[in-house]
Amino acid sequence: MTQRLNALQAGPAAIDAVLALSKYTQDTGLEHSLLELVKMRASQINSCAYCLHMHAADARKAGESEARLYLLSAWEESELYTPRERAALAWTEALTRLSQGAPSDEAFAELREHFSEVECVNLSVAIGTINLWNRINAGFRTRHPQDRSRLAAA
Repeated sequence: MTQRLNALQAGPAAIDAVLALSKYTQDTGLEHSLLELVKMRASQINSCAYCLHMHAADARKAGESEARLYLLSAWEESELYTPRERAALAWTEALTRLSQGAPSDEAFAELREHFSEVECVNLSVAIGTINLWNRINAGFRTRHPQDRSRLAAA
């Protein structure tokens, strides 16, 4: 895969706007660990290697366990996620897969059970923001860093 273009070089004002939105979502008071799980789950659904690489590294640095990262794509079958995280992951999937239909009343009810109104809005903005990053990075084939020493050993 060859990178199509460098979005930062081609449209710095646009990328600055998305970075500002990302900073807003980081400063909302939602748990950092929850936001990283949400970012990773949306990036899994969208097949965005760049964002998966970045957010897996960020989650690890913040103390996230390997088991929770490995099992994230099957979170519904695992007991490693809290009820609040499960509600956020279900909402993430619903908003990321809008082409399959609007989020259900059940998904929203579960969300409201664990999040205040303002947290629902902020979580939805965070989900929208990672989806935007996924579209930029997957669309332009932004390359994730590679550990060449591991590739050479394989």
